[in-house]
Amino acid sequence: MVFERPFWSGALLAAAACLAVSISIARAEDHSPQLAAAPNCSAPDDVTRLMNPLSRTGKRIGAGEAVKIVAIGSSSTAGAGASSPDKSYPSRLAVELKSMFPNQPITVINRGVNGEEAADMVARLDQGVLSERPDLILWQVGANAVLRDTEMPAVRSDILEGLRRMKASGADVILIDPQFAPKVLAKREAETMVDLIATAAKSQNVDLFRRFAVMRHWRQVARIPFETFISPDELHMNDWSYGCVAKLLAGAIAEAATRTTLTAGVSAR
Repeated sequence: MVFERPFWSGALLAAAACLAVSISIARAEDHSPQLAAAPNCSAPDDVTRLMNPLSRTGKRIGAGEAVKIVAIGSSSTAGAGASSPDKSYPSRLAVELKSMFPNQPITVINRGVNGEEAADMVARLDQGVLSERPDLILWQVGANAVLRDTEMPAVRSDILEGLRRMKASGADVILIDPQFAPKVLAKREAETMVDLIATAAKSQNVDLFRRFAVMRHWRQVARIPFETFISPDELHMNDWSYGCVAKLLAGAIAEAATRTTLTAGVSAR
C-alpha cells in the first residue's frame, strides 16, 4: 500500500524553515556590535582659552550690535570631509554662537577654498575678507604648506603680512593652526608649522586657537580613535570633529569677547 504525503506538509516545512532563519538572524543581531556612542566633546581650558580679549567683538556684543565674522582658510574651512555644507566648522560656529547669544545678530561668512596656502589667502584678502568689514577674522592656515613641503620662511612671511593687514582693518583676529591628522603627522615639518604659527600670533599680539593641541588631546589623552574624528582620507575632519571644534571655539570666543579688563589683567600676570 502506498501512502501519499499530506498536502500541507510542504507548507509546514517551509514555515519551519522561515522560523529557523528568523531565529538565526535574531541571534546574529543579538551578538552584533552596537554602534559606538559619540565621544564627549571636550579639551582642557588651557588649550582652548584665547590669550587676548576680543575687544571689538566684545564692544559690539555689549552694545547689542550686529557682529560679523569671516572665516578664511583652505579645505578645513570650506568643509572638506563634512557630509554637507551646514556641517562645516563656520556653519556650526554660527549655530553655537546663536545659542550663546540668542538676541545678538551674529553672521559667520565662510571664505574657505580647498587647497590654498597662506600666499593664496593673502592674495584674496582684500576682496574676500576685508571688503566685508568683519569684526572678527578667523584664519585657518598651515596644513597645505606642510603637506607640500613649502619653505617655512616663505610661509612665515605670508602669515605675518596677512596678520598685519587684518589688524590694520581694526578687526579682532584668531589664527587656527593645522589639524592633528595622520597625513599631517607623517610630514616632518608638522610640529615646526605649529610652532611657527604660535610665534607669529604672539609677535603680532593676536589670538590663537590651538586646533592641533585640541585634536592631539582627543587622540592621546581621551584615547579617541582617529577614525572617529578624521575622514577616511586620513586628512580632513568629519561632522563630529567640525562640530566639536566649533563648540570649543564658540566657547573661547564668548569668553574672550566678554572678558573684563580686570580679568584680562589678572590672566596676563
